[in-house]
Amino acid sequence: MNNLSRRRFITTGLAAAAGVSGLGALAAIAHRYRLVPPDSAGIYGAGATLTYASLKLLTRHSMAREFSKSQICAKPFANYVDPPKEDYKSLEAGGFIDWRLIVDGLVDRPASFSIEDLKRFPKQSNITMLQCEEGWSYIAEWAGASLSHVLKEVGAAPNATFVVYRSIQPDWWDSIDMSDAVHPQTLLAYEMNGTDLTYGFGAPLRMRVPRQLGYKSVKYINRLTVTDDIKKFGKGLGSSGTGDGYSWFAGV
Repeated sequence: MNNLSRRRFITTGLAAAAGVSGLGALAAIAHRYRLVPPDSAGIYGAGATLTYASLKLLTRHSMAREFSKSQICAKPFANYVDPPKEDYKSLEAGGFIDWRLIVDGLVDRPASFSIEDLKRFPKQSNITMLQCEEGWSYIAEWAGASLSHVLKEVGAAPNATFVVYRSIQPDWWDSIDMSDAVHPQTLLAYEMNGTDLTYGFGAPLRMRVPRQLGYKSVKYINRLTVTDDIKKFGKGLGSSGTGDGYSWFAGV
C-alpha cells in the first residue's frame, strides 16, 4: 500500500469510527498510528484526536500560504505582554550577548547557542500570516535558523517525538511534534521584516510555526528539549496553555 493509499485508509477509518459513535475504535486507530495529541483526555478529547490525526495524515507535507513583499502589513500588531523584568532588561541592555538557547534532551550533542551562533547557520525566511485565535492577524516576513537545522546540529534521536520549547517568561512553554519541528517553514526567528525582533514581537528569539495559530509561536524562547515522552512536562498536556482552554494542536 503506497503512502497516499495508507493515509486515505487510516483517515477513512478515523472518520468511520467517529461517525458510528465508536469512540473506542477511534482511539484504537489513533493510538495504533501514534496520532493522539497530548490533550486527548476529557470531554473534547475525541474531537481533538480526530482533528489532529486527520490533519496530520492529510497535510503532513503541506506548506502554509506564503505572500509577496507587497502584502506585508505596514503596522503589524504586537499583542500585549507584561513589561520586561529586570533579568530581561539586563540582557537587552547588553545587546543579548549573554542570551543563550539551551538545547537538551534526546540529543547526541547538547548545546548552548548564542544569537550570533544562530545567525551563522543558513538563514531561512518566509512571508506568512500570523493568525491569532482572538481574531486578528498580520502578514510579516520572518527570518532565522530553521529548527530542523538546529536539530541536526545537536543530533536529535531517531525515536524523538516532540520538541518542547520554553520562554524566559517562566509560565510560557509549548511543544510541537517532530513533523512540525522538521517542517521547512518552522523557524527559530530572530528577525521580522528585515530587522531584529523587538520586545513586543519576542526579541531576541521566538518560535515561528506558520502552520499553527499564533499562540504556538512562543516569544523569548531560551530552551529546547527533545523528548519521546511529553507526559513528563507540566501536567502532561503538551503546553502551559492547555489548562487555560487552548488546544495543543492549533492547525490552520
